Order: sequence, then structure tokens, then C-alpha cells
Amino acid sequence: MDAHEIRNSYLAFLETNGHTVIERAPLVPRGDTSTLFNGSGMQSLLPYLLGEPHPAGNRLVDSQPCVRAQDIDDVGDNRHTTFFEMLGNWSLGDYFKETQIRQFYAFLTEIVGLDPENIYVTCFIGDQANGIPRDDEAASIWAQVFAEKGVSNGIAEIGSQADGDARGVKPGERIFFYDGGENWWSRGGSLEATPIGDPCGPDSEVFYDFGADKQDPSYGLAHPASDGGQFMEIGNQVFMQYQRLADGSFEELAKRNVDFGGGLERIAAASLGSDDVFRISLLWPIVQKLEQLTGRSYDDETAAMRIIADHLRGATFLAVDGVRPSNKEQGYVMRRLLRRAIRLALSLGLSENFFSEIVPVIADLYEADYPEVAASRDEVVAVLVKEENAFRRTLEGGLAALALYEGQTLTGTEVFRLSDTHGFPKELSVEEARRLGIDVAEDWEASFAEALEEQRARSRGATRLGAAGLPGGAAK
Repeated sequence: MDAHEIRNSYLAFLETNGHTVIERAPLVPRGDTSTLFNGSGMQSLLPYLLGEPHPAGNRLVDSQPCVRAQDIDDVGDNRHTTFFEMLGNWSLGDYFKETQIRQFYAFLTEIVGLDPENIYVTCFIGDQANGIPRDDEAASIWAQVFAEKGVSNGIAEIGSQADGDARGVKPGERIFFYDGGENWWSRGGSLEATPIGDPCGPDSEVFYDFGADKQDPSYGLAHPASDGGQFMEIGNQVFMQYQRLADGSFEELAKRNVDFGGGLERIAAASLGSDDVFRISLLWPIVQKLEQLTGRSYDDETAAMRIIADHLRGATFLAVDGVRPSNKEQGYVMRRLLRRAIRLALSLGLSENFFSEIVPVIADLYEADYPEVAASRDEVVAVLVKEENAFRRTLEGGLAALALYEGQTLTGTEVFRLSDTHGFPKELSVEEARRLGIDVAEDWEASFAEALEEQRARSRGATRLGAAGLPGGAAK
């Protein structure tokens, strides 16, 4: 199944199981200034996970476009993207572990057609200090589900990722227990970092095994939570049954909820049997267009083409949701995505405008399922092309200025000068310097901040002098 079919089959399958399909949330959260973007499906549903009734009922499903700007430096490998879609379903005080585990497993094996032999799962090992038991219930359900499919269902207690790197997977094992750093969900990222007042709980993650030849031995032995490449997480079932109190302890929620999130791109990659998410139907046409425009192959320019494809896809959806390039907040992230894409396009020989060639390809991939993409298509192309034209005028000058530092160490003061004089974003200066083999000072961010503050102080002084010279006025 291609990604389009997987998305629509998922929504239809969950709707058949009594879920109401809800509209996606915009990429920029409404009424939540704690984060720049919606980075998960549950973010806009937090009030309902805490007990507020949802107008659509207690069984919900959607496919939520997400942006995780924190992953920008990881893009270029085979699985990280800053923009992705998260398939999500929720039970608000209705069903719990068994229904969730069985329906997701059925979707993967019966609808998508994944081989059960390649599916591995993890559960929470418990935390005695906080009085939270091991999740034997989820493990027992998984053991039964696997047995019904005639595949192995052995259980392993690993604990931490490091333990797994040393231990690996033993024959017959398919269910793995990990600690609160791996199999506990909270917005803080772990059990110990769970924010006060947030819903939280043990989770059961689902992984796809792409084969032993995909494991990078530098990461140790392969196991589901390893970063080595053999296993890829494709879904996470969070059993929200706790809330952290002001004294740091945990109490059971009055209503237990399920929060499920599955990566559309990763499930599509598993369906293809490829560990490269950029070969799926939502990304490969962009890569093919880049190959056509540059005359170069994906195999030879893999990282650059992955970054360009990801960044332009993310920037396109940001523009659809009303974000415009700027030097602040969401607009700054969007501008950084676009400028990184332009710089890498130049390295591929694309010295002329190319957004007008790529963005329509992206729009074609989404407008059938997201009408807002079709409605804003022309405006989005115009916005992105305008930014491309503006940045190309400064790019060559900035690159030439940066090249003068060859053989030297680039400090934050020089990075600030490149930004102030040439409009070169600080992250781009550092990335390009490293690509050119120019040393970058370890404390460049600190000296950049000092140079920026010095400029602001000069500006404040000039403002005071100007105000003092106004009729009847004095500096305030």
C-alpha cells in the first residue's frame, strides 16, 4: 500500500470500529504558546485527555501533520524528517489496552499486510520508587496476539537502551520490557521528567524489523530500542492512567485514556520493505524531480536530496497553514528550512530558481486529501518563490565571505558579522563552515550572543541620543 492508501485505510478502519474522524489541528497551536508547532496528534487534545468531554465523542481518529524542528540536524539519514504525518486514535475513558493493541495489530497485519514475523513490541518494566507496577497486562495481551498468529512470543526484561545494546535479542523473543526512559510517555520525555499536572503513563511501542544487515555494529547488538538501524519504531500506544501531583508522586486518573500515534511515513516504508522513508509515495516523487532538475542520482547525492525534499515539504505545509518566512518564531524556522534547501540545491548545481518546479509536485501529493492545499496552491508557490529570490541575492556573497575564513577558526563574532552584513543565518554559517572544513569555535554561540548584545546596546544608545535631540524631549 502507498502512503495515501494507508492514511485513508486507517481512518476508514478506525471509523468502522466506532471512531469519529476529526479534523487535523493547524501546525501552529491555537492558544498554546509553550511550543512553536504541533509536534504530535495529542497536543491539541490535552484538555480532553484530562477529562473535558470532546464534542465528537469518546473515540476519535485523525491524521495529523506535524513539525519537529528539533530534528532538523538529523535529517539526511534514512528515517528522520522535520515534517511528518501522525496517524492517531484516542479512547477518552472508553476502551483500554486490549482493544487498542488488537486493533492496531489487526490494522498492520490485515489491512497494511505487514508480516507478523517482523513486528516486535516493548512494554514498561515498572518503577518501584514511584509505586508504578510493571505492565504485565500489556505484555500478556501481546503474547496472546502473537500466539494467535503462530509467531514467537518470548519476553525479555532489558531495562535500558544501554543494556539492550550489550545484550541484543535472543531467539524467540518478541516482547521487551524497558524502563521509564524508553517506555513511559510524558511530555517531559521520561518518567522522571514528567511535568506536574500532565496526564502520563506506560506505553507499548511497536517496531518493524528490516533485517540484521541493516544494523550498524557501532551501536552494539540489535534490539528494538537500539539506534542501530535494524528496528524502526512505527507506532506508540500510550496508556494514560496517571497524573503527576505537585509533590512529585503519581495518582491514577479518574478516567483511563488511550493515546495512539503511528508514523505514516514509517508504516509506508515498512509496507515497502524499505528502511528508507524517502522512497515512499509522499517523498519519492520530490526526489525524482530533483534528479531530473540536477541530472544527478539519489544514490550519489542521498543526504542533500533528502534534506531538500523534507525541508520543502515542511515549508509548503507551513505556508498552507499561514506561516510566512520571518526572523521570529515559526517564521524563522520556516526561513531556516528554505535557506538550507537553497544552499544544498546550489551544491547540486541548481543555481536558478527551483521552488517553482518542486512545490507544485508537493502540492500534487496532498491536495486530494487536504483541500486546503489545493485552495492555497498558487499563493504558497508565490510565497516560497519570493523567499527563494530574496535569499539567492545574499547567498553567493555570504558564501564568498565565509570562504575567507579557510584555515582559521570561525568564532561567534564572525558568525554574527556574517549574519549582520550578509543576512546569513547563524546556523547556516556554522553548517557551511563545517562542510568546507573550516574549524568552528566550541563557544561560538556564547560569543555570538555577546556580539548581538553589543549591537543592541549601541542601538539603544543611538535611540537615546536621537530622542534627546527632539524638541522638548529627553531620553527616557
